[in-house]
Amino acid sequence: MILKILIIGAVIAAVYFLFFKTKPEAKVTKKNTKKDSEKPDADEMVECASCGVYAEIQECILSNGKYYCSRECLQKGK
Repeated sequence: MILKILIIGAVIAAVYFLFFKTKPEAKVTKKNTKKDSEKPDADEMVECASCGVYAEIQECILSNGKYYCSRECLQKGK
């Protein structure tokens, strides 16, 4: 009788830990995605504030919070 109760309790505990218990890894990834979303990706395309051409963010020039595709556009924008 006691053996049956222990086996049933073990099965219930196993089901609980496998299906209902939240894993701490999931909480860590939510915090990381908030930090990552603030930084622009390296291959993100942005629009030039002067001519409207889209260029990769690595190739653009950032001035006064605006992105420019070249030095000529930077001079035109000022």
